[in-house]
Amino acid sequence: MFWGEYTHHLDNKGRLIIPARFRQHLTAQAVLTRGLDHNLVIYPHETWQAVSRQLSQMPITHPTARALRRLLFSGALALSLDKQGRVNIPPYLREYAALEGQVLVVGMETFVEIWQPARWRDTLDDVASALKDADILLKLSL
Repeated sequence: MFWGEYTHHLDNKGRLIIPARFRQHLTAQAVLTRGLDHNLVIYPHETWQAVSRQLSQMPITHPTARALRRLLFSGALALSLDKQGRVNIPPYLREYAALEGQVLVVGMETFVEIWQPARWRDTLDDVASALKDADILLKLSL
C-alpha cells in the first residue's frame, strides 16, 4: 500500500504535499501523530484503530506504556488533505520532528512516516547494526 521515498518541501505555512499515490489510502479519519524516532507518522483509519486498541490495553501503571500513550495520543490529530493533497502540520509537530524546508515522505507498507532528511539518513545508517540481530530475519525466512 505505502511504499517508497518521496522528497517534498514544507511551505512557510507548514503545509506538506502528500504523494499522490498515498492520498487514495488516506481517506477520512486518518491520523497524523508523533513517531518513535523524532519523526511523524500518518496512520490510515484502520491502522490507527489497531494501534489505538493495543495502546489502550497496555497498563497505565507501567512507565513505558504511559510514555508511549503520551507520545502518540497527545500529538494525534485528524488528517485533513486540501484540494492540492497537502496536509497542514502544526508547529508542535514540526518542532518535534525538526521539519523545515525539504522533507521526506516514506512509505512503510501500512503507514507513512515523515522525516527530516538528515535524521532519515542517520536512521538508515543504523539499519545494518539493528539487523545484526538475526532472530527476526530467521522468522521472516529471508
